[in-house]
Amino acid sequence: MIRVAIVDDQPLFSEGLGRVVEAQSGMEIVGVAHDGESGVRMCRELKPDVVLMDINMPVMNGIEATRSIRSLLPDTKVLILTVNSDDAYVFRGIKAGATGYLLKDCTPEDLSRAIRTVHAGDTIIAPEIARKMLLAFEEAEEEPSAPHLTERELEIVTALAHGRANKQIARELSISEKTVRNHISNIYKKLHVYDKLGAVLYAIREGLVDVDGLEGG
Repeated sequence: MIRVAIVDDQPLFSEGLGRVVEAQSGMEIVGVAHDGESGVRMCRELKPDVVLMDINMPVMNGIEATRSIRSLLPDTKVLILTVNSDDAYVFRGIKAGATGYLLKDCTPEDLSRAIRTVHAGDTIIAPEIARKMLLAFEEAEEEPSAPHLTERELEIVTALAHGRANKQIARELSISEKTVRNHISNIYKKLHVYDKLGAVLYAIREGLVDVDGLEGG
């Protein structure tokens, strides 16, 4: 079972979200909190696998709560759900350690897929949010650093950006999972990133993927 916690200051939304999660096979709600500080305490006690996190909350906002949870519980994944696709929030959430970002109007199917994706150690970003990120990169008017990636590495980083798990990538490219992991390690070193989300951001910035084709929305 994937143990899911909800941190959101809107009780009605939290209740509905909980029903959606409980209706999914292999998932259960282990706790609900209505502000960031209570959410951190809850997660410290319950150690959920995935936290569904709001951003704008009293006492402690979702960005700070995400940072605290990821510091206390490195294995717990945080999936941010928000009505706001503003890129400043996106970057702050990612910097705080979020491994996924969805808008609150996503479908139950999108939510279920996102929970399973981040639980598996992969990343997911709603297309609307990815477009905001791409626009922010363009408006920065900076020359993107473009380290040389091999053709195979480009295939893999593009697959990561589309939410593919290592096993899926291995199957699609007819290589072993160990080979996929080795390629990903090399990609991290070349791009000076530390996780799959960093590689996804690179792929978006360099125009390697069509943001309209990303999973999660």
